[in-house]
Amino acid sequence: MKSLINLKYIFFLLITVFAISCSRADEDEDVLSQEDISNIILNVKDETTGITQTYNYTVNSTTNPEIKLTDGKIYTVNAVFLNGNEDETESIKEAKDEHFILFNFQNSNINLERIDDESSTRTDGNKVGLSTNWTVIKAKNGINPQLVLTVIHDPVSVSEVKNDSEFGSVIGGETDAMATYGISN
Repeated sequence: MKSLINLKYIFFLLITVFAISCSRADEDEDVLSQEDISNIILNVKDETTGITQTYNYTVNSTTNPEIKLTDGKIYTVNAVFLNGNEDETESIKEAKDEHFILFNFQNSNINLERIDDESSTRTDGNKVGLSTNWTVIKAKNGINPQLVLTVIHDPVSVSEVKNDSEFGSVIGGETDAMATYGISN
């Protein structure tokens, strides 16, 4: 009889230990996930006039904001990521080695330079892309010009190098967020 009680006690202990050890609370939470981003805002500052225009992409919206750019001008662009009213941009900076932004200017001729400061420069030396300069050669260089901005989480490797119309490339990782902006003159 004692051995039956001991077996029940051991079984109870094993179940308890197993349940506690499998708790998701012990895992590192993803700093930023697709569900946490409701808006991607681009603050586009004309370097000639100093005027900043704000373009707010709402995740899962049926319409895309249209960024107005003038050929021959340079713009400083800062990206902001929101979860409702909460700014998630700081979360990206805190986990800068886990994030990278791709900029794909489709049917536009725009040169991009990443100008991130130390707070958003990865330890491998690549800049995340929260701050950029855009030199507009030709805003409308075909039908339906647009920017597809993609935030990649946990890439194995990244590169800032331009490939066709896309600035930056990654190996591995998954998409945290994607936004499409129209481009016009």
